[in-house]
Order: sequence, then C-alpha cells, then structure tokens
Amino acid sequence: MDDLKYGMRNKRGDFMPGEKLEGAPVFVWPPRPLKFLRWLPGYFFPWNAVFFALGLALWTWATPAKETLAILDWRWIAYLWLRNSAIVFVLFGGVELRLYVQRSQGNRFKFNGLFPADKKSDVFMFGSQNIDNMIRTFGSGVPIWTAYEVLMLHLWAIGWGWGPWTTFAEHPWALVALGLAIPMIHEAHFFCIHWLIHRAPLYKWVHSVHHNSVNPSPWSSLSMHPVEHLLYWSDVLIHLVLPSHPLLVLYHLQVTGTGAVVGHIGFDRIEIGNERGMGTHAYAHYLHHKYFEVNYSDGVMPFDRWFGTWHDGSKEGDALMQARFERKRARLNASPPKSTQ
Repeated sequence: MDDLKYGMRNKRGDFMPGEKLEGAPVFVWPPRPLKFLRWLPGYFFPWNAVFFALGLALWTWATPAKETLAILDWRWIAYLWLRNSAIVFVLFGGVELRLYVQRSQGNRFKFNGLFPADKKSDVFMFGSQNIDNMIRTFGSGVPIWTAYEVLMLHLWAIGWGWGPWTTFAEHPWALVALGLAIPMIHEAHFFCIHWLIHRAPLYKWVHSVHHNSVNPSPWSSLSMHPVEHLLYWSDVLIHLVLPSHPLLVLYHLQVTGTGAVVGHIGFDRIEIGNERGMGTHAYAHYLHHKYFEVNYSDGVMPFDRWFGTWHDGSKEGDALMQARFERKRARLNASPPKSTQ
C-alpha cells in the first residue's frame, strides 16, 4: 500500500494521517444522530468485538467451574496466570513479530519512522526497550491482572458483592446495557487515573516508567510501574456495585488488558493485502506518548475536549497545545507574592 495516499511523512520519516482525529459523537449537543449511526460500527468493530469474543471463549472453555472458584487454591490461580500470560504472549508477540521484527510493511503508516530496536537507551533494563517492556509486562502486569481476575471470579462464586450477581435469563437488558458501556466505563476510568498519575510526584516515581517508551510498540502496552498496574485494572471493581455476570468481568479484563495493545501498535494501519489495510485507532494515544500532556483518553469519552487537553493531530491542535504549554510555563515561572511583613 502507498501510505502517502492516506497521509504525509515529515523529514524525519514520521507518518501523519491525512484526516484529523474526531471525538466520538456521543456526548455532544445538539445531538447528531446520523453521525452517531455512522460512527457506531467502529465502536464495536474490530476491537471491542474481538475482546468480547475472547472473553466469551474464556468463559465458555477456559475458566474453572463455579465450585472450583469458590475455594481459593493455588492450582487454578496458577492456571489463570498461565492462561493470561499465553494470551499476552501470542497477541502482543504476534503483532510485534510481524510489524517490528519481520517488519513486514517496513515503516509504511508508522507514526515514528524509527524502530525501537534500532536505538539502545540507558533508561531501559539491558539498554533494550523490548526486554524492559516484556519484563515489566510479565513481572507485574500479568500477575496483577490475574489477581484482579481471581478476586472477581472468587467473589462471584461465593456470591459476595454490593451489586447483584445475576444471569442473562434474569436481567438480560441490564447486562446488555452494561456490556455495551464497558469500553466507555474503561475509558472514563482510564482518563481519571491517567490524569492523576501525570501529577507530581506520581509521574516521576510511577508513570514515567511507561513514558520511557516515547516510541511505543506492542510490548510497551502493559509496561508500567506496579502501582500503575494496580490503578489501571481497578476499573473492573465496578462489577461489584452493578448488576453483573462473570462473562462481562472477563470481557472487561480483555478490554483493559489485551486492549492496551491498540494504543501502542505504533502504526495507523495494518496492511492485510496489496491495497487493503485495517485501521488501528492508535493515533490518539501515540500523540500522548509524543507530547505527554494531551489525549489522556482516546476520544470516545469527552473529557479531553472538556478540559482542553484534546489533540486532533492537526497544526491547529499543535497551536492549541503550545498555547496551553506557554500558559502553564508562565504560571510556573511567576514570582511568588512578596510578603507584606
């Protein structure tokens, strides 16, 4: 594919999509029903449909029976950890292998024209972004993900929670509504904790670990400080206060865990043929890695637009960001008021 039909490349070789990012036409006034209907398929496909299918497969074929989950035992806990590790290794590793190891499409559609493996850095363990990212992913990311899953499935099995655990036969519409809202719940939660860990000193001691990957790749997705992992997966606790079902818990964990790869693919499109490509929806989060203080979420929820931190990838977006940075710099450089004593 010729990526220049879809965008442009600067002198450094970085690709920029031709169309600026638009926020979802969900929380807008006046309502825009036709635009909403055109946007809606992209809310489900491909990613959220994939995550739901994966959650359904796990619930149907790869989750222990309720009687087993009711008794905490290291064997089924270890099984869930190995299962989740395998999912991450296959999915993250598969995308990394094709796009970053085999480089099957070169740097076509790649936001940052360079590849992380071509440049060593002392900020990473062993000087390698990939090795560092994988150690953090499997060292604390997957274990903490699994700990939340163990907690939620065990509490379901023993019938504990502030909200009613139910079935699709008993409350189909409540569960369908929650299922449809899970990606938005995740993004709202992500914006809140993401904004929080960008504040000092949490940024310095916690979130800077993730931002070491200025040029992210799939293994950067869950490369975080353990404190950030604890905050990141805490969105699944909402199933303790709303009518829910373990299938939706597993779907939610896939949206949060496996779904982290979406924003870190590093390419605008994945080529699937000579003239065909699948959009990744990765540009909004790539801009966050590039500029640090924009796009705390991905645009479905309106918080970045409300708080003035949305960057749509355009020159106008650059100008608004720079003006905000100048105002912040002016506040920081302002002299403290003189004492009257």
